[in-house]
Amino acid sequence: MDLLGSILNSMDKPPSFSDKQRSLMKKHKEEILKKQREQKEKLKRFREKIEENINKFLQDESLQKQKFDPMEQVYRSIVHDVAEVAGIPAFSIGEEGVDRHVMIFKREFAPSDDELAALRRGEEWDPEKAKKLAEQREQERKEEKERALKKPEDFIPNSNYREKYEHLIGRGAAKEAARKTETNKQYGFVPSENKKDVRSIEQTLADIQSKKRQKVSHTPTPDTTE
Repeated sequence: MDLLGSILNSMDKPPSFSDKQRSLMKKHKEEILKKQREQKEKLKRFREKIEENINKFLQDESLQKQKFDPMEQVYRSIVHDVAEVAGIPAFSIGEEGVDRHVMIFKREFAPSDDELAALRRGEEWDPEKAKKLAEQREQERKEEKERALKKPEDFIPNSNYREKYEHLIGRGAAKEAARKTETNKQYGFVPSENKKDVRSIEQTLADIQSKKRQKVSHTPTPDTTE
């Protein structure tokens, strides 16, 4: 036990904080909490200001939209939140870190996709110009639909296929292949002069019956005697 006690006593004790160090740490912690409270209070006042601003905007019948000054993302989020609670559309427009700002609109004057795209491009919105552009697009769609419904014209080949393949099958064969075949009304596609048997059906049947009778008459009677 004496040996163990001597070893423990010989070891360095962990450093302890002085009263001055404790005071500095406490002060630093208090400063952090103070800044957090100040920031929280600042955001609260900002929200109250935005709520008052939007209420005035809604009550002013002469206003259709309102543009806020460029601000950091945390403040823009508050504007969006207040606008959502008020039930009006809000959009962030501009470049982050340069001129990013929020625009709010009354519900009945909510921007169209074309207007919003123009604002995000930094262009001034011109309703008359947009109306003419929309009419032009509608006319183009109608013309395109009419062209699609039209009956396609007869196809005209760029070259004569008989001349194209004449070197393979010969001029005479090419002409003969292109000649239109006409149907023979009596015998189908075979010309009547090429038929070997031109007898009628009645004549053919009579000849067959005559040959059968001749064959029977010349057949010998079998001998039945033993």
